[in-house]
Amino acid sequence: MAQLDIQAVTKTFGTVSVLKDINLNIRSGEFIVFVGPSGCGKSTLLRMITGLETVSSGEIRIEGARVNETDPAQRGTAMVFQSYALYPHMSVAENMGFSLRMAGQKKTEIRDRVARAAAILRLDKLLDRRPGQLSGGQKQRVAIGRAIVREPKVFLFDEPLSNLDAELRVKMRAELLELHRRLKATMIYVTHDQVEAMTLADRMVVMNGGIVQQFGRPLDLYDDPDNLFVAGFIGSPRMNVMSAEVAEVTPTHVTVTSPGGADARLILPFRGLDPSIRQLSLGIRPEHVRLAEAGEGLPVAVDFVEELGDVTYIHGSMPAGERLVIRSGVRRLDPTLTTCHAALDPARFLLFDSEGQRLRESGSLPA
Repeated sequence: MAQLDIQAVTKTFGTVSVLKDINLNIRSGEFIVFVGPSGCGKSTLLRMITGLETVSSGEIRIEGARVNETDPAQRGTAMVFQSYALYPHMSVAENMGFSLRMAGQKKTEIRDRVARAAAILRLDKLLDRRPGQLSGGQKQRVAIGRAIVREPKVFLFDEPLSNLDAELRVKMRAELLELHRRLKATMIYVTHDQVEAMTLADRMVVMNGGIVQQFGRPLDLYDDPDNLFVAGFIGSPRMNVMSAEVAEVTPTHVTVTSPGGADARLILPFRGLDPSIRQLSLGIRPEHVRLAEAGEGLPVAVDFVEELGDVTYIHGSMPAGERLVIRSGVRRLDPTLTTCHAALDPARFLLFDSEGQRLRESGSLPA
């Protein structure tokens, strides 16, 4: 286990800035997930930690020691890539022990480490097989075993489950969590799949455009996002967002007009809004929107319905054309449904300014 500190790290390729002022403190033994859309810089940051990419400025420290100029083999990290990168002519045991042989380890030490890793990953009976005789999940476990035998301070995973089918991905997520529990190791995992991130992470780093948008526990980011990007990226289906104009501000409430383009006013409990703010974005999760009777709430034109068995999602459009997703406990809806009404819980709205930054309530009321 090892603590990892990333201090004011940037990365540029020529005149192109890829990572901008990254600051992260990763505690020993944590399972950290970097998540964000393709091209946000998460894999580049992972490669900088292990030494496959240079740091343009800033510092990376492992257990307090600066490693910017340290050779990748000497950093105490081990990477598991998206591609299994197994040697087809070698057995499972030979693939797992290859890096140790290259490092000049004794045969007995290699054999013992491979055996221990194989036992952890349930590969004991497969050690004599070649990669061509393995399933996708087994190949991925061999790739992870190759990292385990190195006994690294930090494990790094770069979208390791992307090549697996949906059912196997779920199984492998459970196996990774069990592996983390057994090894109590510091692990950093990169994915673009926010469901995968929320399932695995002790804390998650949401990135976009080379910037850390928010860093924290998965449910904290879900319930309390710092900006519209995080609010929209975390959660499936994503948060509903609608524009609104501020009509009145009191010490305890905000009244807005035309949420979603409807001819109505909505009173939101909110303490201390800056009265100079006139335009807002309102965010609300689908589970905080319910089907309502005609004449109640907002009218919604139904686009399509997802009936998933335990829950039903109604996807529709509000009067201004903004999308709205309603989560319903009704298992079977009228297949000819084209319109409905949605009731939105005022207490569940999150407020964002015109730049997409979260507006938070003040801690106390004025005297």
